[in-house]
Formats: sequence, structure tokens, C-alpha cells
Amino acid sequence: MATTATSLTPLKAIERIQSLDVMRGIVLFGILLMNINGMALAHAYEDPTVSGGAKGWDLYTWITTNMLFEGTMRALFSLLFGAGMFILLDRLETKGAGIKAADIYFRRLMWLLVFGLIHAYLILWVGEILFSYSLMGFLVYSFRRLAPKKLIIIAFLLFSAGTLWNYGDYRSDVKFMKNVELAAQYKTEGKELNHDLKEATAKWEKRQRERSPEGIAEHNKNMQSDYFSVVAFLAPINMHFGKYYFYRYDVWDILSMMLLGIAFFKLRILSAVKSYRFYSIMILVGYGIGLSVNFYEIQMIMDSNFSLLSFSKSKITYDLGRVAVAMGHIGVIMLFCKLPVLALLKKALGAVGKMALTNYVMHSVFALFLFTGAGFGLFGEYQRHELLYIVFSIWIFQLIASPIWLHYFQFGPLEWLWRNLSYNKMHPIKKP
Repeated sequence: MATTATSLTPLKAIERIQSLDVMRGIVLFGILLMNINGMALAHAYEDPTVSGGAKGWDLYTWITTNMLFEGTMRALFSLLFGAGMFILLDRLETKGAGIKAADIYFRRLMWLLVFGLIHAYLILWVGEILFSYSLMGFLVYSFRRLAPKKLIIIAFLLFSAGTLWNYGDYRSDVKFMKNVELAAQYKTEGKELNHDLKEATAKWEKRQRERSPEGIAEHNKNMQSDYFSVVAFLAPINMHFGKYYFYRYDVWDILSMMLLGIAFFKLRILSAVKSYRFYSIMILVGYGIGLSVNFYEIQMIMDSNFSLLSFSKSKITYDLGRVAVAMGHIGVIMLFCKLPVLALLKKALGAVGKMALTNYVMHSVFALFLFTGAGFGLFGEYQRHELLYIVFSIWIFQLIASPIWLHYFQFGPLEWLWRNLSYNKMHPIKKP
């Protein structure tokens, strides 16, 4: 079937699936709830004892976010990305785009990779995920025609591989801590350290130095410096994440959820058309398993006084907990979309979701000006629970601003730019 260039256009508003936009908006807010800790505190994303407070409201905040949001929001964002890229390809191929569909798809990912590099190195968010999504998106293309059952099996195998690697890391950490303790004993007894013990000692001392009050103060000072100094300070960290996370985490963490996203979309789970009973079962099973696993992990970590080994051991069951809770979240969100309640909130969340790229990057722009020396230099100045006030303020702003913007314009500004680059043509941004 022949096509014209003008027939290959982005989704119109009436073609969008509202439940996906609402879900995307909710997940985007959940991601900020977790990211704010890395944006505003040194080495505190995982361990609250390093900075940001680990008592009272700060501890309650850490417990709540780790029970309900850690890993689950990233999982759902990856799931939605996989579903979104499948929808793009399916729509283009249905229109008979042929090889042009692949051109648009891969051009879209190429520009997302560029956005990710800019986001990390220049907008200064080391936890940015667009770069990883672009790389995993290249792999997703080959799986798009598989049946849902096969996609779920492959995702399960990827989760299993990641879990085995996490177990291997835990065994390595057990050996590492034994070497640290043995090295301390040898020093006390005046014995000479071998190569392994010297290496373990150096690694432990580096870790302790980074987490010490002096190390945190130095990190805070670097983040509170002028813009170009912060760029230089974070560049090596960004480079490490870009090289290491691709093979260590992204395939097992991100690609697996993208494949589940395609499977769930094909099964119509994400369209809010399944029965109330179906989504209720998702909630009961997902939360029943996931919250139990997460509670076990959190209790173990706290009982071990936030030790390195407790965090390492918790990674063994990490995917089981986060994926199960994510399934519960899907059930809740789909029920919310089905129920005839809170229509204005759904509309606002849908608008946030339609502008997900713009709003996601906007989080980092806010953080850049709030926390680094390019703006107010408030990095390290807030406790963990105090950061929630900033998060809620950004939520309210985007819930108000996104519908207003989309009242006058067809796309968010970054969505419009991304579409133009993907389709290699200009699209009108204003509504007629």
C-alpha cells in the first residue's frame, strides 16, 4: 500500500487512549517522589542514614516511599514506554508506512538518546533515564510482533537473570565484608595484609569517606558551586552510569518491563476495558505479594542498622517486590479510570501524561535552579520529609499548567520538538 508523507502524522487527541495518559501522569509524579532524594541529597537515594535524616518523619518518609514507590514507578514508566513505542509502530504499519515506520521509530529513539545526554550532562540529572530508554528501545523493535504469552515469558527470564546477578553480587559483598573484618583484625595483630585484603580495605575506606559528614559536606559544596563547576563534577558520574548501567541493570530492569508493556497493551489491560473483578484481583495479588516482600526487605534493613549487606541482600527479592506492587498500582489506576469519579482530576492527570517528556525534564530544570549553584544552591539543605513540600508544589503546578497549555497547543513543547525531529517535518503546535 502506497502512502504519502502527509499521512504519517502524530496521534491526534481523539486517537489517544485516555487511561494511558492518566497512568503516565500518575507515574510521572511518583517518579519525582523518588528522584527528589537524588536531586537534593548526597548518596541518600537508597540509604537514609547518609544524609537527609533517618529518624521521625524522615524515617517514615523513607519507609513509605520504599514500600510503595521505589522501583515500581520506574517499572511502570518503562512499561508505558514499551506500550507507547508499540502503538507508534502499529499505527504506522496499519497505515501502510512500510520501511518508513522503521525510519520514524529509530529516528525517534536516536533523538531521545540525544535528549538523554543533554538531560544528564547539561541539565544535571545523573539519574536520568531517557538515554537508557533509547538504547532499550532499539532492542524492543525485534519483539513487537510476538504474542503476549511469549513476551511475558521473555520478561520473566530477564527478571530471573537480573535476580541471579543480584544474588551473585550479594555473595561478593559477603566476601568483601569478611575481608574488611579480617583486614581490621590483621591490623590489630600487626600482621601484613595480602593483595585482596588491601583492596578490600581501600574500597571500604573510600566508601566510608564518601558517606562521612566531611564527605557529604564536600559533595554538597561541589553541587552548590557555579553551573560549569557542577557540570564538570557530575560528568564522570554520568559517564560511569552511561557505561555500567546499560549491561548491569537496563536489560533486566527496563527492557523486561517494556516487553510487559507491549504484552499488557495487546491483552487490553492498559485500556481500562477489563472487568472490575479483573483489576481487583490484580490489586489483591499484586499488593499481597509485593507489599509483603517490600516489608520484609525494609524490616531486614532496619534490623541490620542499614548495613551494606542488608541492602545487598534486599536486592535478591527486589524485582519480585517492585513488579508485584507495580501490578497492584496498575489495577488501582485502571479502576480509577473506569469509575465515574473525579473527572477534572483525571483530565488534569491526562494532560500531565500527554506532556510527560516536557514535565519529566521540567522536574530536572526545577532541581537545577533550586539545588545547584546555578540557582539557589540549596543542595543538602533540606531533610527528606521537607522535600515532599517541593514535590507537592511541583505536582500542583503541573496539574494546573499542563491542561492550560494543552487548551491552546496540540503538544507539549518537547513533545512537539521530538515529533518534528522524528517525522522529519514541521507540525503545527497551536490548535486550529
